[in-house]
Amino acid sequence: MANRYWCGECGFKTPWLGRSEGLRRRVEHYARKHPGTSPGGQVETRRRGPAPVRCRLAALALALLAVVAAWHR
Repeated sequence: MANRYWCGECGFKTPWLGRSEGLRRRVEHYARKHPGTSPGGQVETRRRGPAPVRCRLAALALALLAVVAAWHR
């Protein structure tokens, strides 16, 4: 499971991370950009894992096929 933390003061959001790393980055963001403000915002949870390697390879193959087809025209 991965989380993405959103700042309550601006549009900052972390990438999808584990809980401890996401919390650490949110605290660092608040210290740097909003000193004196308690970290707030919201947490978005992604329950499924990253796409399997086969899915990523298939997407890459389709993208390469599209590039080759466009190049031959």
